[in-house]
Amino acid sequence: MARKQRGPVRGLAILTAVLGVTIGLGVPAALAAGGDGVTSGGGGDNPNADQLRRDRAWVAPGPLVFGTEPYEAVSAAAKEAAGAADCTISAEAATNLALSTTWPEVAGSGKAPSPMTLSRYDDQTSLADPEQRAKGLFFNPGVGIWQLDSAGLGAKETAATAIDSVRAAQKMVPYMVGKFCGAINGGSSTARARATAWKDWHACDAGACETIYQRLESDGVTKDASVTRYGGAQPRDCTYEGTKYDCLYVDPGAAEGEKAWTAPDFGPAPVPAPFYVFTYAKGGKDYEVRYWLKADSGADTDVSASRELGVNARTKLSWAAETSLCDTTTGTGNC
Repeated sequence: MARKQRGPVRGLAILTAVLGVTIGLGVPAALAAGGDGVTSGGGGDNPNADQLRRDRAWVAPGPLVFGTEPYEAVSAAAKEAAGAADCTISAEAATNLALSTTWPEVAGSGKAPSPMTLSRYDDQTSLADPEQRAKGLFFNPGVGIWQLDSAGLGAKETAATAIDSVRAAQKMVPYMVGKFCGAINGGSSTARARATAWKDWHACDAGACETIYQRLESDGVTKDASVTRYGGAQPRDCTYEGTKYDCLYVDPGAAEGEKAWTAPDFGPAPVPAPFYVFTYAKGGKDYEVRYWLKADSGADTDVSASRELGVNARTKLSWAAETSLCDTTTGTGNC
C-alpha cells in the first residue's frame, strides 16, 4: 500500500439550504460533515499490515490481466509522461513501470486489479465508527489499484479520485516516471531506478514488482473489457444539505476484477458497507465525506465520516448521524 509517502464539489446551494432546511424533511440540516460530530483517531499504523502486504506480494504464474479502460488510462498517462520526462524512457516502459505495483498490491492471482479495491489490513478502532452503529461503518484508508493511502500519496485524494482509474493514472504515472528519471539522472542503473520509483509500495520491498515488470516485458498484458474505469463503482448526482454534488457510490459487492479483498476473511478489517463519497467544502477547507445510508449499513440512522484532505484518516475522522443525502440519480436516500 502506498503509505510511506500517501470529487469536485458542484456549488449551487438552493434556498432551502440557505434557510437551514433539509429538502423533504422540513427540519434544520445536521451540518455534521466537515469536522463536526464525534472524533475517532490516534490509533497509529497496524504493525502487521506492512508484513501482510509483503507476504501477499508474489503473483501467481500465468497471464497478467488488466481492465481495458484502466489500461487505456495508464497507457495514455504514460505516453504523456514519457514525452515530458527528463530522461530517456519509452511510453511502453512507463506503462509497465506504473502497472508493476498493482498486482502485488491488490491482485496476487494475476486477475485484473479492481479500481474499487479498498484496503483490508488496517483494522484499527480509530478507523471505525466510535458509536459502533454497524460493523460496515469503517473507513478503509488505502484505495484503488495503487492503494493510495491517506497517510501518503492519497493524502489529498478521496476514495472517488483514487478509484477513478483516469484520475489516478494521471497522478501516479508521472509520479513514478519522475522518480525513475531522478534516479537515472543521479547515476542509478535502470533496475535500481525502477526500485526507486516503487519505493512507496511495501509490496515491492522484496522484488515482487521487478518480477512483474520482467513478465510484462516478456508477455505483455491480457485485457479484460469487463473491468471498467471505476471498477464497478457508480458516478451519481447527489444533494447534501440542499447542495448538489458529484458523488461516487461504492458497493464492494459490485466490484469488477479481482474480488478477493471483498471476502470477509481476506484481512482483519471489515468489508465496508456500500457508501457514497464526495468532496465537501467548509470553513475554507476541503473534506472527503463517506456517507452510509441506513438501508445499506443496517444502522438505525444514516452515518457520515469526514476527513480533512491532507490528514491521515488514522489520525482524525469525524463521525455523525445524518439525514441529509439524496441520490438524485436513483431517487435513493432522503429525497
